[in-house]
Amino acid sequence: MSYVGRFAPSPSGPLHEGSAVAAVASFLDAHASQGRWIVRFEDLDSPRNVAGADRTILKQLKALGMNWDGDVWYQSTRLPHYQAAFDRLLAQQCVYPCGCTRREIADSVLRQQGQFPDGERPYPGTCRQGLPAGRQALSWRFRVPEGVVAFTDRRLGSLQQDVAQAVGDFVLKRADGIWAYQLAVVVDDAAQGVTDIVRGEDLLSSTARQRLLNQFLGYPQPTVWHVPVVTDELGLKLSKQNGAPALDLTNPLETLQKTWKLLGFERIPASDLTLFWREAIRIWDQAAQRANLHAC
Repeated sequence: MSYVGRFAPSPSGPLHEGSAVAAVASFLDAHASQGRWIVRFEDLDSPRNVAGADRTILKQLKALGMNWDGDVWYQSTRLPHYQAAFDRLLAQQCVYPCGCTRREIADSVLRQQGQFPDGERPYPGTCRQGLPAGRQALSWRFRVPEGVVAFTDRRLGSLQQDVAQAVGDFVLKRADGIWAYQLAVVVDDAAQGVTDIVRGEDLLSSTARQRLLNQFLGYPQPTVWHVPVVTDELGLKLSKQNGAPALDLTNPLETLQKTWKLLGFERIPASDLTLFWREAIRIWDQAAQRANLHAC
């Protein structure tokens, strides 16, 4: 199967240094493999969307010389496809309604464990055998099977997660009616023929959940490569929510050089974007394993 990679930002603001690292790594990996690189906007969480952010992101990518293949997809236009996948899981009795609020789940985790393990709030299974009396369905959850999900990350090596213990039954459709990220991303990756996912390490914990959904929906399992997240001077992840500044595009070449350095490589002697990308792709093709060996 020919290589297909993707960059899938949310349109909640312009690209910053952290998102640029993931974008550049995925772009390089696709081109070094002589594959296709596509762009998809994960815009289902409409309250977080910023008007015009999608156009800004596309302009930023073009300014950096990062042209994509094919049409840009928007998840908000694909709601029937998520419903169809949900219905397939429902027919397998892999989905059930849940009447628990986020606060109730958080309180339950804190009572049982005293903290949120690895940032997760494992669902205690309150509604797994049916809605308790007097409860109404708020969200819909995937019934996680027992056992460990093992996979290989191209940077981190062999990994595994007991999803039932670490996460519990996870949400496929939220209480506000919005399709959850976990379902939408696997449906779209399968529909677009994505073979290789290169993304930030903050999404590593989602991998096992997505592999379970791929398994039950009969989709192929893409390979994964998680790059370290970029942090600020306080050690906090650079993000739009934390007020990370937009990429400085007054000098696109210098911005790319900085991103390349964050990926663990030395500065490339290049006078323009074309020369930079030509050399960066060559180096990535020959020594991609050198990348991301340090925390950004």
